[in-house]
Amino acid sequence: MVVLSKIYTRTGDKGDTALVDGSRRPKHDARVSAYGTTDELNSTVGLARLHAGGAVDTALSLIQNDLFDLGSDLANPTTDDAQAEYPPLRMVAAQVERLESEIDAMTSQLEPLRSFVLPGGTALAAHLHLCRTVARRAERLAVELAASEPVNEHAVKYLNRLSDWFFVAARIANDGGKADVLWVPGANR
Repeated sequence: MVVLSKIYTRTGDKGDTALVDGSRRPKHDARVSAYGTTDELNSTVGLARLHAGGAVDTALSLIQNDLFDLGSDLANPTTDDAQAEYPPLRMVAAQVERLESEIDAMTSQLEPLRSFVLPGGTALAAHLHLCRTVARRAERLAVELAASEPVNEHAVKYLNRLSDWFFVAARIANDGGKADVLWVPGANR
């Protein structure tokens, strides 16, 4: 269990921060950017939940918890998990598979797209589109990190599926796609 008796520690005042394994990195480090953007994504999901109810809110709640798992995974550069004093929290295939199953279930309720969708529509859909774009940024940062350091493959896969999940969920929030705002190429020429 996490116990936070004091919120500020002053340990980051010189521009570095501690990772899960106790090592320190500059706050502009690729690993810190990746898990920091995952935290930002979690906040956008919290905003989306203000407009969600029922099954969508429940699914978003699960995603928020997954995003904390993901942040912990990305904040831990340990590569030999078997040698760690405490097993590190890592994203697993089942979390990715759950998203895929939910995407398939939502997609089965939608007509195929015949145009690209502009972000917008209902308040929930607009917030889910914002979540989608922040998830894509988090994915790009995780992939960039993986180009120079080991990153759990399930972490990257999760972010990739999650942005798809947000896209499909936004269409569901737009009256099952009926209220999607469609792109009209060259409409304002």
